[in-house]
Amino acid sequence: MSVWGAVAGGFVGTLVLTTALSTASEFGLTRMDLPFLLGTIVSSDRSRAKALGYAMHFATGLLFAFVYLGIFAAIGHSGWLLGALFGLVHGLFAGTALVTVLLPVVHPRMGTPFSAAADGPLLEAPGFMMLNYGRRTPLATIGAHIAYGAIVGGFISLAS
Repeated sequence: MSVWGAVAGGFVGTLVLTTALSTASEFGLTRMDLPFLLGTIVSSDRSRAKALGYAMHFATGLLFAFVYLGIFAAIGHSGWLLGALFGLVHGLFAGTALVTVLLPVVHPRMGTPFSAAADGPLLEAPGFMMLNYGRRTPLATIGAHIAYGAIVGGFISLAS
């Protein structure tokens, strides 16, 4: 197992994940715009927020690839199928605890069940499995994360 496999897999996997989610948004399967959602944590300027969000998403994608590498190393096995399973767990975590619970706590522009619209311009809170962004959002998100995991797992396995 190789760090370079994780770097390459993380880059390609994040590229595929981001492209899949952007495509799902363009086809009307979801209203979620992950780079915008992330970028508005640090900027209220829409264009700047989107650019910063892409950078943040790619950095996070690389970070998660190293988490995958650490788990693969700990269990002594890697591969695309195991990576896909990790991607499923990753997608479920992202749709439940990460985006539903943790992101609204740290996001200065995101609404919560405890905030009022008059408090300032807010982004809609994603809700459980990001269902507030459309009924097909969970499918798009989980599918994209499964692809991410398979790619990361495959690259790490090939680099061994």
